[in-house]
Amino acid sequence: MPDNDLSTKPVDEIGAQLPAMTDEEIFGAMRWLETNSESAAGSDRQEVLARIVLIEEEIERRFPGQVLAPYRDWMKNHPLL
Repeated sequence: MPDNDLSTKPVDEIGAQLPAMTDEEIFGAMRWLETNSESAAGSDRQEVLARIVLIEEEIERRFPGQVLAPYRDWMKNHPLL
């Protein structure tokens, strides 16, 4: 997860941060959120899913027409430990 922890910031603040983040930070945040979405429950789960949607939109903005392929490619080179 990047230094600016997206898990604690309100969803509406995250959108403004994403353009300044590097691809590596975006992909790392997406992986962290996906991993944590599995253990989140109730309103926490909804918050995590909302953050995932924002990051998906940012990836699609950066890589038009590629959907999430750049993220999937990044994951191949960054296996979970």
